[in-house]
Amino acid sequence: MNFLNLILANVPVPKDIPLPLPAPEWLLVGLLIFSFLVHIIFVNLMVGGTLLTFFAQVKGLREKDYDILAHEIAKTITVNKSMAVVMGVAPLLIINTLYTVYFYSANALTGLFWIAIVPLVTFAFLLTYPHKYLWEKLQNNKGLHIAMIAAASAIFLFVPLIFLTNINLMLYPEKWGTVSGFFSALFLPNVLPRYFHFIFASLTATGLFLFYFFGREKYPFEKKFSTLTRFDVRKRMYSLAFMATLLQFIVGPVILLTLPSKTISWSLIQVILPGIALGLYALYLLWIGLNSNESEIGANFKKVVFSLGLVVVLMVSGRHIIRENALGPHKKLVAMKTNQYEDKVKAANIEATLAVDSNIKSLEKGKVDLQLGEKVFKSNCSACHAVKEKIVGPPVLEMVTIYKGNDSKLKEWIKNPGKRRENYPQMPGFPQLNEEELDSLAQFILKTK
Repeated sequence: MNFLNLILANVPVPKDIPLPLPAPEWLLVGLLIFSFLVHIIFVNLMVGGTLLTFFAQVKGLREKDYDILAHEIAKTITVNKSMAVVMGVAPLLIINTLYTVYFYSANALTGLFWIAIVPLVTFAFLLTYPHKYLWEKLQNNKGLHIAMIAAASAIFLFVPLIFLTNINLMLYPEKWGTVSGFFSALFLPNVLPRYFHFIFASLTATGLFLFYFFGREKYPFEKKFSTLTRFDVRKRMYSLAFMATLLQFIVGPVILLTLPSKTISWSLIQVILPGIALGLYALYLLWIGLNSNESEIGANFKKVVFSLGLVVVLMVSGRHIIRENALGPHKKLVAMKTNQYEDKVKAANIEATLAVDSNIKSLEKGKVDLQLGEKVFKSNCSACHAVKEKIVGPPVLEMVTIYKGNDSKLKEWIKNPGKRRENYPQMPGFPQLNEEELDSLAQFILKTK
């Protein structure tokens, strides 16, 4: 949807917050990409680790070694989830800064589900700790023990779906007028394909991490397991990474097909094609490893990790290109509306200043008080009130009509206002003004002509 179509379609166009960015935009974009990369790796390990713990523990009901395997994987979850939370602060703050209007608009439209992320994640975290630290005590109550990790897994699967729905919605301002809550936004194009892409990425990352984790020379594998061998477990983890990566080549094209045409550009294609090539190369290396013997299975592990790491970098960069392509026309409209609003405020301030000057010159008595009233008005009132027209609140001349001859009521309203009209926002109170300032302000307003 181009610039003209956005206007004709009556797309909601909010005003931006007229504040400068705290750093150059290119630097914030770079930090967003880098910090999100670090964050998403630990999120992948947290989600994938929780799922594998659940499946291993269920299988451990019949085979003791799988219960031990579940316990070993569970030990990594609490660490990875803590890192995921800590590393998620930076990208969240940066995306709030760069895309304030879009991010908060999407938040408002997804409503309670977005707010529910914090209590949901908190509850899931609280489940993982007793699940891990009370392992031995819960051996006689396997139903409860497995239910705890199952509930944590379900929450860890649902929270990313909420987040992806919200992030996807911010890219489509033209849909804001038609979306009526979380489930309405959930079924917009691209949400579910991106979600499955995330799940498969989590399994790939977890498979590779556990391949390394159980392959360390210092890890006492033989002392912990009696039937499973180190080679068996590592091969299963490599197989998981291989299958999850292979499935990405099915989900990837679906993601591209569900993207709106406005998001596709040559710069995006130039990022995607090397990612595909590197992904195929990583699959080839994984296949070689799976068909190798125990001593050679990890020969290409570093190359696999490096190749897939570059794929993740390219994919995250591609998401930023998609975001900019999607929001570009609408950002122009927001900038236009913001400039118009600021011009209107400036014009109203000039009008108010001229009226003030004229008022002061025509009045000899109480000159000092009126000058103070002018100063108080400019500092506290002129952003919302002009002399003759409405900006945010009513014009000054309307105040004169209401409070003429009753400056005490006007002062009482300024100090502690209420709300009288539905089409006007709530006015903030000004209890910080002293009596002299209130007297001067009231005189200045009531003598405006």
